[in-house]
Amino acid sequence: MIRIFLLVAIAVSAFAQLSPEYQRQFDEAERHIVRIPPKAFSELPPDLVQELDRRGCTIPQVGSRRRGNVIKGEFARPGQTDWAVLCSIHGVSRILVFWNGSEKNPAAIGRSEDRSLLQGGTPAEGIFYSREVAPVGKSFIMEHYRAYGGPKPPPIDHQGINDAFVEKASSVWYFYRGKWLTLTGSD
Repeated sequence: MIRIFLLVAIAVSAFAQLSPEYQRQFDEAERHIVRIPPKAFSELPPDLVQELDRRGCTIPQVGSRRRGNVIKGEFARPGQTDWAVLCSIHGVSRILVFWNGSEKNPAAIGRSEDRSLLQGGTPAEGIFYSREVAPVGKSFIMEHYRAYGGPKPPPIDHQGINDAFVEKASSVWYFYRGKWLTLTGSD
């Protein structure tokens, strides 16, 4: 996550130096980030949809890709199905992790302003939102650690959450001994 925050800090600094026209384009892109209501994800358990609605969450989408940023996996321990949702409220997103599919006491990790995760694509794509979460396993975590270094992963026996600034960088959130570790993702 440190890499993502560094990229975001650099992007924010660079944003301040953009021409007024380009800043206007980013302002416009921010207003047009596609955010989907939780009820649009039929795979989400009804109790989680209700909790996400209660919090005022919408789920930001990457550019024009298929629906995303709602995932399930074994994020706490093997054999337990957890859900993770990128929840955007008033232009700020965080990953909410619902342990064992329960709406009670979700973990909240990876807070970031949606605006800081905009990027310019091809002329046809324009400027678009670029944060995406995905479940990853031991092979992904170890391959990226060996390739890029970073903190040594603990013993890996369940999945982590890859938190990506698409095609730029990512970090992996891994729950270990009651705490979230930030491990190396893509560089």
